[in-house]
Amino acid sequence: MQFKDQIDFVRQHISKNRLRVFMTVLAATMGTAFLIVLASVGFGIHDTITKEVLSHGKVTEIQVYASEMSQEIADEFKKIEHVNAVVNRQELSVQTETSYKNMKGNNGVIATDFTEEGKVGFKLTEGRLPENPNEVVVGNHFGQFLLTEEEANGEVEIEEGEDGFKGYEGNLIGEQFTVRLGDFNGNLFEEDELKLTIVGVATPPARDWFTDQNIYTNASLIPTIEQIYTDNAEVELDNHPDAMHLFYNNVMVYADNLENVKAITKTLKDQGHSVYSVTEELDQLDVFFFALKAGLIFVGTIAILISSIGIFNTMTMAVTERTREIGVMKAIGANPKLIQRLFLMESAWIGILGTFLAIVISYGVSIVANFVLPIIVTAALGEEDFGDMQVIFSIIPWQLVVIASTISIGVAMISGWRPARKATKIDVINALRTEL
Repeated sequence: MQFKDQIDFVRQHISKNRLRVFMTVLAATMGTAFLIVLASVGFGIHDTITKEVLSHGKVTEIQVYASEMSQEIADEFKKIEHVNAVVNRQELSVQTETSYKNMKGNNGVIATDFTEEGKVGFKLTEGRLPENPNEVVVGNHFGQFLLTEEEANGEVEIEEGEDGFKGYEGNLIGEQFTVRLGDFNGNLFEEDELKLTIVGVATPPARDWFTDQNIYTNASLIPTIEQIYTDNAEVELDNHPDAMHLFYNNVMVYADNLENVKAITKTLKDQGHSVYSVTEELDQLDVFFFALKAGLIFVGTIAILISSIGIFNTMTMAVTERTREIGVMKAIGANPKLIQRLFLMESAWIGILGTFLAIVISYGVSIVANFVLPIIVTAALGEEDFGDMQVIFSIIPWQLVVIASTISIGVAMISGWRPARKATKIDVINALRTEL
């Protein structure tokens, strides 16, 4: 029997039992669609959280923590293979007061090496990076938190804008301001102010609820700051009872590409440093979501196994109804393997058609879910939206389609294998005696 004849044989039987075959295909479709849609939730949430993590940090950035960190130690990190840049942001830990025109503010002062910052892309909304010691970049909210003396003392109501305090809304590029330093008790020094010039404004923080009103100054200004503190403080740093540090180091090591982050992280750990990188967090997420997706696929597979009962019953009925036909085929010399293949082709056809319909339906459900669920969740939580977070509830990658198709068609073939084997063992004489 040629392959075309085998196809015609299978099609004729399917057309004679359309309702039963339809219900069997429907069961296979529902089981496979349930697996795909259920597992797609795991893929969707994984993708959403991964993108959220990546959006708030550079993937090549490694944060280094140590009880005793210094610029000398940070410089040693540059010797590690595949390190692109080492940024040491040294934050001034004493009281400060910023004065600009008739306005004042309390802004953090961070000293950094802008050569290294430039290598990793210090982003500005306007202006440029500092080139001289007294040039600075200010945070995006620097002007917003500048208050007049009356506003600071509560004599007048603080004027507010769309994003909070109105503050100073003019152009800051090229403007000069002063910074008074103080001690660790909050007492400001009367003399030796820092006179600084704004040459750039940093981009807003990635998270909407964060504010950045810091002053980013060149690391070459550190000796001047230390001298002002030494000349005016009553207690020297070395003799301070709380062992205070004038600057706290926040060191970030940047790899030349993502593939080398793990190797650099391991090297830093071997040197005794505590480190954190986005890749470590992503690795933990990957392990968790791998287990979650495997669990969801397992649960979905149970639904397919339940639908396999219908395929088994359908094929068993097909063998029973065609006992005489099978007997005739064997009487004229049909090979038992041919008979087995015919019934396996029928069960495979049910599995393939059910899988195809399930894939189409699953993609439709996924599209609708990603459109409708955010609206429902937003309404239930009473929030206007998810902010900048792009929430995706369902994603169907090609890997999931392959896994679901393999399971569905495989289960369909296994379900039809037993009835097909039964067909090959039918006795010819008894089969020919069977009434139509």
